[in-house]
Amino acid sequence: MVETVTSGNFTFKQTSIDGVIIVDVKSYGDERGYFMETYKQEDFEKGGIKATFIQDNQSASSQGVLRGLHFQIDHPQSKLVRVVEGEVFDVAVDLRPSSPTLGKWEGVVLSAQNKRQFFIPRGFAHGFYVMSEHATFCYKCDDVYHPGDEGGLAWDDPEIGITWPLVEGAPVLLSDKDKVHPSFNELRKTFSH
Repeated sequence: MVETVTSGNFTFKQTSIDGVIIVDVKSYGDERGYFMETYKQEDFEKGGIKATFIQDNQSASSQGVLRGLHFQIDHPQSKLVRVVEGEVFDVAVDLRPSSPTLGKWEGVVLSAQNKRQFFIPRGFAHGFYVMSEHATFCYKCDDVYHPGDEGGLAWDDPEIGITWPLVEGAPVLLSDKDKVHPSFNELRKTFSH
């Protein structure tokens, strides 16, 4: 049974993977625009998110860009992600060795319109695909980025089987690093040593 908790202006929905949480945010709008809280520690703790965020990041991307799937090896990060312009499909893949959902993924559409957030705990690979013409993506992390600690997982690994909602006619645009990430099977061999 999927647990849903409401606290303050937030509704927290536990996904099929333990610790991965979708956060719906209440906004208040009128003819002038809208206002919403995007984070409140007390409410997030009641919703099952107990990370202490220490770094905020933002990226801008065009349609077809796929960033990921990324993780840090020795300095894993929890992330709270959202989109402030456009629309993306955001994915978390469980890489926790002792997890019953190891290798499983969860995905959610995040957009400026739905104002939804997605919490990815430590021990996951994370990535997103831009579905709109442009997207601005924001995320909080509970550890700083360590450039020498990067890991990656192939975005199109058939064993993981992510169903990306690719835009017809738009090529998938990857960084050089993201083009050569190992498969899940190769990662498991590396982690087992």
